[in-house]
Amino acid sequence: MGITRGFVGAVGHTPLIRLDHLSELTGCEILGKAEFMNPGGSVKDRAALGILQAAEASGALQPGGTVVEGTAGNTGIGLAHLCNARGYRCVIVIPDTQSAEKIGLLRSLGAEVRTVPAVPYRDPENYVHLSGRIAAGIPGAIWANQFDNLANRQAHHDTTGPEIWEQCAGQLDAWVAATGTGGTYAGVAMYLKTCSRTIRCVLADPHGSALFSWATGGGLSSEGSSITEGIGNSRVTANLEGAPIDDAVRVDDQTAIDVLYDLLWYEGLFMGGSVGINVAAAVETARRLGPGHRIVTVLCDGGDRYRSRLWDRSWLESRELRQPVRSDRPSVA
Repeated sequence: MGITRGFVGAVGHTPLIRLDHLSELTGCEILGKAEFMNPGGSVKDRAALGILQAAEASGALQPGGTVVEGTAGNTGIGLAHLCNARGYRCVIVIPDTQSAEKIGLLRSLGAEVRTVPAVPYRDPENYVHLSGRIAAGIPGAIWANQFDNLANRQAHHDTTGPEIWEQCAGQLDAWVAATGTGGTYAGVAMYLKTCSRTIRCVLADPHGSALFSWATGGGLSSEGSSITEGIGNSRVTANLEGAPIDDAVRVDDQTAIDVLYDLLWYEGLFMGGSVGINVAAAVETARRLGPGHRIVTVLCDGGDRYRSRLWDRSWLESRELRQPVRSDRPSVA
């Protein structure tokens, strides 16, 4: 890849990985955009960089300033790296329900981390609202506001989407992704639709989120709950508003867990929870489309940030989930 200029220069240009086992099972080519290979370890590096660059270009963020954000973890991690690289103070507000690995990593990166109780978005003490108020009270600070700051989806429209289209040489049938802020799904979907109106854009959603019902019926309602972090929402964000949605797939936690373990055992990929939702939805999309199609989804982050949860039998059992056993899976050798 040559020589890059620091952390910023290493963001993006991630490969597409063919998921051989699932491709063989479905008769489709299922490809994962390897966003865990970004320097901060997740797809959120792109949004974090886009938000900072937009703030710098507008003059809102000046040298020595402060960046404040409410985040489930990965955007905060990307911001913490970038603030170190660009000389800003970083303040992160995060729900205390998020994994200890992500909270600990944020502190190791030098961010000022404020953990708060997880309450619904309608509550004034929700971490998103709280981060906005904190930013307003700090001179020279900006609020990243990843959910409603359109610099988020623009970063994916300008980088992730074109990379996928070029890597597929224009041969692509479906784009599948879960959404929290809406930035990744919407930015890529909006770009790909400018390349080909026939590409199906499919929203993946966990239980407990209202976006599946909104995408399929127009109303915001949810059922159940999910252990996944950073995806799903009870509202339509500014980033998601107006994005093309041709279909939607809802994935339960056990299916997502099963997919994660299969990805490790058959592909050698140690992934985070949202990847299980994404890949399971890609498999369902392959079933709906039939054999012979090419489907792209996103491998958001690695499993190391969830070792004490998704990869721990006791924790899974405490959530009434079953840890897959390798001997129960058929060999594909």
